[in-house]
Amino acid sequence: MPTEITEKLGELPAEEFQQLLDGWIADNAGVLRAYEPDESLSVEQVTAFPRRYQNLLYDAGWLRAGWPAEIGGTGGSAERRAQVYESLSAAGYALPETLPTLEVLIPALLSYAPELAIRYSPAFLRGDELWCQGFSETEAGSDLAAMRTRAKRDGDGWVITGHKVWNSYASVSDRCVLLARTGEQSGRHRTISAFLVDMDTPGVQARPITTMTGRNELSEIYFDSVAIPADRLIGQENQGWAFAMFLMQWERGMYAWMRQAWCLHQLEMLRPYITDARFERDFGAAYGRVTALRMVARRTLRRLAEGDFVGPETSVDKLLLSSSEQAVLNLARDVLRGRFELDDSPDMHRWRGDYFYTRSSSIYGGAAEIQRDIVAQRVLGLPRARG
Repeated sequence: MPTEITEKLGELPAEEFQQLLDGWIADNAGVLRAYEPDESLSVEQVTAFPRRYQNLLYDAGWLRAGWPAEIGGTGGSAERRAQVYESLSAAGYALPETLPTLEVLIPALLSYAPELAIRYSPAFLRGDELWCQGFSETEAGSDLAAMRTRAKRDGDGWVITGHKVWNSYASVSDRCVLLARTGEQSGRHRTISAFLVDMDTPGVQARPITTMTGRNELSEIYFDSVAIPADRLIGQENQGWAFAMFLMQWERGMYAWMRQAWCLHQLEMLRPYITDARFERDFGAAYGRVTALRMVARRTLRRLAEGDFVGPETSVDKLLLSSSEQAVLNLARDVLRGRFELDDSPDMHRWRGDYFYTRSSSIYGGAAEIQRDIVAQRVLGLPRARG
């Protein structure tokens, strides 16, 4: 595609953008097939794989559309990015594993720390770097405001001490967006700050956690008196909770959009196996859940693209996301029974890996029980249950 068109992709009308994108996907089918994920490989072995895939999409201009020019984008709204993710998934191509984290972190960084975003996120967007989130802790559980990792001022910088867990791809990441306490523990969400930490900083150690799939997708991270410059603070001191809540919108908006597109493709792959009438009802029920997720995620994305703060309503997206993923993979388990458990072919290995991964979808990013409470109390206005 000519450079003059690539540089204007983000600003093109939706229909023209879609036509160019569909043509590019069709013309590059062979290249894209080379980036199909291999679930038999470890995270360490495939680290370079999604980065090269991201490089390809960036160089072609598709990953630049929908991002501001300050970080290497070609303008336009988040809806352009959603078109790219939808079209690749619909054509049967997996998205780079690096993109969900990128879609969560960069919008929040652009809003709360534009100087840091301009300086560091271009490499993340190109695929030259991989970042992770450092939020969850063992003692805090689903109560993020109870975190104990601390950051103390030390001259012109900060010193971070603590422990994080369930961090996706932390063992192979270059940087970490971290939440740490910068005031009294009793302050809960009012004394939390956000930081951008280089993973090769002395005192940072990521230890992989092997999941049921056999891959080290998750890690725990130890921070042993880690010294970072003062300018790595994201936003203002004690503004970390607001940063995290802003970030959650994108985790439950754009990520939900990515996953509904993925779910729809999984259902299309299962359709030829639905030869027994007893599975037709389950197929329809799963399709209905994914369609509901698609409609809600579409609404959330449009509001985010317009600059709205969506807030607690995104808990609906999260609940629909986890129930949709699990419904689709439960269907796969039942329809493919026998082969699903015993066949070691690449296809069955992938189905099993996806099944195990979706078991956690009702926990990661906010447990389903917590999301139901948020919807009940903060969206529907129902009274708290008395126990």
